[in-house]
Amino acid sequence: MVNSISVLALFAHPDDAEFLCSGTLAHLAAGGARVHIATMSAGDCGSTTLPASKIAGIRQREAREAASLIGARYHCLKGKDLLIFYDRVHLNKVMELVRQVCPSIVFTHSPSDYMVDHETVSRLAQTACFGAMAPNYKTGIRRPAPALSDVPHLYYADAFGRRDILGNKIASGLYVDISKTLERKEQMLACHKSQQAWLKAQQEIPETLTTMREMAQEVGKCIGFRWAEGFRQHLGQGFPSNSLLKRVLGKLAR
Repeated sequence: MVNSISVLALFAHPDDAEFLCSGTLAHLAAGGARVHIATMSAGDCGSTTLPASKIAGIRQREAREAASLIGARYHCLKGKDLLIFYDRVHLNKVMELVRQVCPSIVFTHSPSDYMVDHETVSRLAQTACFGAMAPNYKTGIRRPAPALSDVPHLYYADAFGRRDILGNKIASGLYVDISKTLERKEQMLACHKSQQAWLKAQQEIPETLTTMREMAQEVGKCIGFRWAEGFRQHLGQGFPSNSLLKRVLGKLAR
């Protein structure tokens, strides 16, 4: 079943997917799924010392390296940090990507997260998953991909810190055991070397791998796994009501 599906992890910036869902992506890739990791921006504001064009190039290389560790393909939609808006320009990019990838499963940010870029990408992903079936929505691409035949299964990764913007705890609805893929997750996150100094200066995160492990351990304790990633499935009208992720991962998901 896994080797017949395509998976899209759509996030705002390079390293978001690695931090939030790469353990699960590694499971899916190992099972034969075609995995795509996409970022809306190249992370052009992710440095206090380098100009935007320089850090953007570095971060795209880091993202491609991380994706390659699980045989995934990396896409950058060329948006700008802090200028990711819910508008036609950005929606066209996301819609076209979803149609090109034709995913059975889509992962994205929590609808409520500490940064508006994350929340906006979450909304864009929701609309693209729902609207990719509508052939009358035109993306303006010269040679557009065809409309989808089915709405993908959409999963929201845990928010950073597992809290909403008011500090309230957000409970996961589905947990994935990443005990066997934690090392690969660490390797993928470690590819993003350029962010160590930035996150320490901007968000007082002393070491990203330690922070990631602490979150994975906290999520695991909620369900009885040593290390885990948490998700919530979008179950609104028109979206699939069954959990494809749980079905393909079996005992690894609860």
